[in-house]
Amino acid sequence: MNLTIDIGNTRTKFSVFNRGEVLITVPVDEFKAEYIYVLKNEHPDLNRVILSATKDYSQELKKALQQNFDQFIELDSGTPLPIENCYKTKDTLGKDRIAAVVGAFDIYPDTNILVIDAGTAITYDIITDKHKYLGGNISPGIDMRFKALNQFTDKLPLVNQQEYNKLYGTTTENAIRAGVQNGVVFEVDKAIDTFKEFYKNLKVIITGGNAEFFDKKLKNSFFVHFNLIALGLNRILEYNGEK
Repeated sequence: MNLTIDIGNTRTKFSVFNRGEVLITVPVDEFKAEYIYVLKNEHPDLNRVILSATKDYSQELKKALQQNFDQFIELDSGTPLPIENCYKTKDTLGKDRIAAVVGAFDIYPDTNILVIDAGTAITYDIITDKHKYLGGNISPGIDMRFKALNQFTDKLPLVNQQEYNKLYGTTTENAIRAGVQNGVVFEVDKAIDTFKEFYKNLKVIITGGNAEFFDKKLKNSFFVHFNLIALGLNRILEYNGEK
């Protein structure tokens, strides 16, 4: 049994896998060392762990993971992957991005796939049917766009995300809401259209905290997979166990 820990920019999630199937996924503010003992008590066969961190975490946690698991992998640019990574600056590539791509590859191993992670940032990553990860794009996320309009102007208010289906706003708040939210939809749809011109039979997977936002808003078809990063981390862990 495997444990995956994903420490992201705004949230942390951990998942327990048994033979490739996810048993539990839990979001927490912080993954603490004491969680290990609870998990191992509940799942005595839990003996391998992989951790992906986009920000610093405690050495106490790292030590506990090393001491309590037969195999501990801290995902970095040198970790062996089941795909070919063609990114030129691998040491700057977000761990969540490569994990999501591997997760998509695990679902559709012989298909061109565009992975869109709608979180703090919106990332677009392409993996080909030849198992090559080529790279992608990084764009501001929805909340980041709202905050930027507030922080970089003198009078525009900070607006929160709400369901708003009109083309334009008749108040300043709704004008911001329409501009940001419609703008994101236009951007994502155009990105999908453009990638489809270059990659045949392209499948699109959307993940991340704002994945649900795009439901019934995009003209393009797509799949939502909230646990894509965990799935990718588990696949990387399994791959390294096979070596």
